[in-house]
Amino acid sequence: MLNLNGLATRIFGNLVDKYKESFLPIKNALPKAGIKVPFRTYMSLCFFLSLISYIISLIIVLAIIVVLKVSLLLSIAYCLFIPVLVSSVVFVLIFLHPIQKVSSRRKNIDANLPFVLIHMGSIAQSGIPPYLIFKLLSQFEEYGEVTKEIKKIVRNIETFGMDPITAIKETAKRTPSENFKQALLGLVTTTESGGSVKEYLKNTGDQALFDWRLKREKFIRQLSTYAEFYTGIVIAAPLFIIALFSVMAMIQPTIMGFGILEITRMSIYGLIPLINVGFLLFLRGVEVEI
Repeated sequence: MLNLNGLATRIFGNLVDKYKESFLPIKNALPKAGIKVPFRTYMSLCFFLSLISYIISLIIVLAIIVVLKVSLLLSIAYCLFIPVLVSSVVFVLIFLHPIQKVSSRRKNIDANLPFVLIHMGSIAQSGIPPYLIFKLLSQFEEYGEVTKEIKKIVRNIETFGMDPITAIKETAKRTPSENFKQALLGLVTTTESGGSVKEYLKNTGDQALFDWRLKREKFIRQLSTYAEFYTGIVIAAPLFIIALFSVMAMIQPTIMGFGILEITRMSIYGLIPLINVGFLLFLRGVEVEI
């Protein structure tokens, strides 16, 4: 992989440098996604793997054309379209991976944050300093991505020799969750101003848990609305369309050169599954994690 990284950087490094302003979202997302690859190397890999996928797909298309003896016009169209499509899909998937991972980590952190803050508040009642609180919580893997962020704080202190305040600030700067960032910076402000860490953690934890419950209740109410949309669009509408096609088949067997039976099959085996997949992806996007 190191050789691949170096090769990709040598080939496309200058191109990335030239257009780096266009890739700023990726540059900002990489540290928050926890991807330990330099920005220049990652974007070079993105271009390099897209080029490789183009070459491989072109070879496969040419082989299929030779075996199946496709006509010249179709051969040109396939050679121009399919490799470009494959290469573009590979580029987009690699390009969007850090952004998708940042979003996934943010959701996980926000879902676990109320319980982490309450746990921190309970530990703080014993009077131990924030550093030991983070060290204790770093052992609780059930808090998911929050545990990973807390481990960074502990690592900054124990491995890099940072003081606790600086370690917390550095982690807050790189965390993908704005809520966790504000909680950490609030802890820093409370500590520096001589305020009560116990009270801060207790109040922040109670507020975070209250907000989390509101989000859950709102999402549950929205589910009933989504269920009505699903019933109307994904269940009732296809049945109506199929019934309509059945009636039309008795009147006009073709539409724009396509047979009614073929259109019905495309709708049943193509359009309806795509609508279901799209609806599931939509629910996944708006879901509030437990």
